[in-house]
Amino acid sequence: MGTMGWISLVPIAIAIILALWTKNTVFSLSIACIIGCSIDKKGIWGFTDILQSSLGNTDFIWAALNILLFGVLCNYYEKSGAIEGFTNIVNRKKIKRNGCQVLAWGLGLLCFADSMSPLFVGSVMRKVADKAKISREKLAYIADSTAAPVSIIYPFTGWSSYLTSLAVGVGCIATRDQAYEFMLKAIPFNFYAIFSLVLVLLIGIGGVKDFGPMKNAERRVLEEGKTLDDSKIFITRPDERKNVAIKERIFINFIFPTILLIIISIGSFLVSGNVRVLEAVTLIVILMSISLLVQGISLKELGDIFDEGIKDAMPAVMVLAVAYPLNTITKEMGAAEFIVSLIQFMAPAFLPVGIFIVSAILSFATGSSWGTFAIAMPLALPMAFSVTGGEATLFTTLCFAAVAGGGLFGDHCSPVSDTTIMASMGAGSDHIAHVKTQLPYALAVAGISSALYLILGFIVA
Repeated sequence: MGTMGWISLVPIAIAIILALWTKNTVFSLSIACIIGCSIDKKGIWGFTDILQSSLGNTDFIWAALNILLFGVLCNYYEKSGAIEGFTNIVNRKKIKRNGCQVLAWGLGLLCFADSMSPLFVGSVMRKVADKAKISREKLAYIADSTAAPVSIIYPFTGWSSYLTSLAVGVGCIATRDQAYEFMLKAIPFNFYAIFSLVLVLLIGIGGVKDFGPMKNAERRVLEEGKTLDDSKIFITRPDERKNVAIKERIFINFIFPTILLIIISIGSFLVSGNVRVLEAVTLIVILMSISLLVQGISLKELGDIFDEGIKDAMPAVMVLAVAYPLNTITKEMGAAEFIVSLIQFMAPAFLPVGIFIVSAILSFATGSSWGTFAIAMPLALPMAFSVTGGEATLFTTLCFAAVAGGGLFGDHCSPVSDTTIMASMGAGSDHIAHVKTQLPYALAVAGISSALYLILGFIVA
């Protein structure tokens, strides 16, 4: 595929600049997409064609359905009184700010439902975090920075299956079993994922002080008592709604459905090799609907709760609906090919760090980790095997991990990433405020990871 060079990066650059300036994500992404269509000689009206083709693909439909159903599920948790009950239990334990942050981190480790994890963690922990005087931006960061890193480290998720499939047939990797073993060896070298989790924990226990815009957000909530700033909040959900008149049952309305969701996710992976998140959430919503009816909720009340959940999730779907077309036009302009071309002539010692940085830039520009894997892995891995003469060595493992970590970077800090959007929605944080406060942390971890890939590249090349 041809590329328009640096011009292909103009739409995403415009989207980021406008979003930071206007604090209106949908408007910014729409303008960037229209400008991209104009640059790509599709004309302004080409925007509608891009919308139709992008929103009609299975990836968007899958993501949108997940968002909507998780919105319903979270509203079931909330309106049944389960979240309030969970909050009361935590408050009785007198858990302070640091303990609350570690609790959110731990919950993120348990829930590995890809981009849905930050939505779940944020929704469950929001009231607890508010009472502990933790900013919504901090909660969104914790939920976001445990979601994708956990998904890519755990060897029984859809991420691991996808990465494994991309390695089959490259170099000496002939079978899926060999590719899976290769992927397992690369996990300890996925520095970005590992250090992202470590940094969240260190910040949670107070071992690392907040810095950058996050420091201001935390100062605001401590000094002014405002978990949110006074700017326009686009992705958020109503925090105070009257619960339905049923007995508070935390186990049946929160703990059991959550455990069942995890069991179905792991079980589906063991049976089919894929984590069936959408199917699992659909089943949980159906079972909870029946359960709430049995507990005494009227059919009309259940319908109202269901509708509220859909409405709560719609802002996130709207952001996703303009993020996908922007990704499409960026792809058609050849942004990925231009970025990847930057590493083709690197010396072997610089290859791991080059692969990581290029993958990070690519994932940030597109907001897609899996898209980055699909583009970068078939190019990076053969280059690594060419250095080792086709043998699977520490060098090839390092390069594999560099693609995985670089692809992860954009997935959880790009403003057009579905995981970033889910984290904003779950925590009830302004989307752009979440991006601004999380980005310095992501860049710090990326800097450490780059240094390690550079050092190890010279040692093992």
